[in-house]
Amino acid sequence: MKKPVVALVGRPNVGKSTLFNRLVGERMAIVDDVPGTTRDRLMAEAEWNGRIFNVVDTGGIDPSMSGDQPLSIGSSDYIDQIRIQAQIAIQEADVILFLVDADAGVTPADVEVANILRKNQVIKDGKPYPPVFLVVNKTDNARLRQMVPQFYEMGLGNPYPLSALHGTETGDLLDDLVAVFPDIEEVEDDSVKIAIVGKPNVGKSSLLNRILGEDRSIVSPIAGTTRDAVDTKINFQGLDVTLIDTAGIRRRGKIEQGVEKFSVIRAMQAIERCDVALLVIDAESGISAQDTHIAGYILQEWKSAVVVVNKWDLIVKDNRTMTEYTELVRRELNFMSYVPILFISAKTGQRTDQVLPMALRVQEERIARITTPQINRILQNAQDKHAPTSHSGKAFKIYYANQVRSNPPTFLIHVNDPKLAHFSYIRYLENSIRREYEFLGTPIRLVLKARR
Repeated sequence: MKKPVVALVGRPNVGKSTLFNRLVGERMAIVDDVPGTTRDRLMAEAEWNGRIFNVVDTGGIDPSMSGDQPLSIGSSDYIDQIRIQAQIAIQEADVILFLVDADAGVTPADVEVANILRKNQVIKDGKPYPPVFLVVNKTDNARLRQMVPQFYEMGLGNPYPLSALHGTETGDLLDDLVAVFPDIEEVEDDSVKIAIVGKPNVGKSSLLNRILGEDRSIVSPIAGTTRDAVDTKINFQGLDVTLIDTAGIRRRGKIEQGVEKFSVIRAMQAIERCDVALLVIDAESGISAQDTHIAGYILQEWKSAVVVVNKWDLIVKDNRTMTEYTELVRRELNFMSYVPILFISAKTGQRTDQVLPMALRVQEERIARITTPQINRILQNAQDKHAPTSHSGKAFKIYYANQVRSNPPTFLIHVNDPKLAHFSYIRYLENSIRREYEFLGTPIRLVLKARR
């Protein structure tokens, strides 16, 4: 089942990031255990009453700066920024949490966002969609709780007072939140699902058009257009393939920052559904923080990947350029050292004929299996060459292992005590497996289990 998306919307400094951290809780630590992945998360999983959902922090709109000119809270530039942010939230989210500050009261910017959210909702099954929850944050004492009734004038129903910092009264909000989640059943589909993901303007739609050999309409984030990514089904060399297009988020002047952060929503939704993600990077601008964000999501979801460096025709080259750029990608995405890298030009068609074959080769690696004798031989040889260090006089021991599933390849390793395994030794074991079975573009899961 597709995970619902909950977007946090509101002015700066109302506590969106604090509530984000409160909702996702210790799940963030799972992501942070992977070395090299960025910790500045825009989206993460949360769970309440058995329902798993994605939370998006839309922070990043800074009312004090726009280029070289300061912005005041009431300026038209600032209003434009929050308007775009709210409009995209309406399109991309299944539920919206609209945060306001109890101490600040109802501000003109709050009213503007409320109007946008209310006017852009659609009626679905007799109810406004997506539902908007008005969250009055920072109600940390009796005086601030007395400020809550004034927020009824915003016309968004009953406000939910809480303290994101201390976690008080968040339970009532979460109970009502998960109650309105849509039940989205995935239709059975045996095709290989390939998602084209990346930050805005890297050439995702151009690559899709080049693969298809035709121009297709671009999904737009502007109100009134489709909320969903466009799926295109093709038959490639006798194999059914579904291309998931996330192209369509466009930069628009001063609202670039807010829009770009929201592009992560579409990327994450596409990554959840795909088998292989094509991470498209702009060769001219290099690898940005947004690229590493999306790469981190691919790894977090245990999806296979191909890095596609687009606009290669615009790069001035010598005989070392491709090697140096490959080293740059490996360095910036060091937590995905196993992914293949293609240098293409969607505009000229240079090497674009290699994209689908490479993605399908990666998919084959994703479903590959190793026999139990083979995996045990590999691990035994690894231990013979480099024995694990002991902790507190107790040595880490591996008894045996077997592959318990594919898609992605997952190995259950029976050991004496998983706590004795240092992360670097687990990485060493993974590398030992990859030396014999490459699993190109595909993450490997090593699960340690204590043998009792």
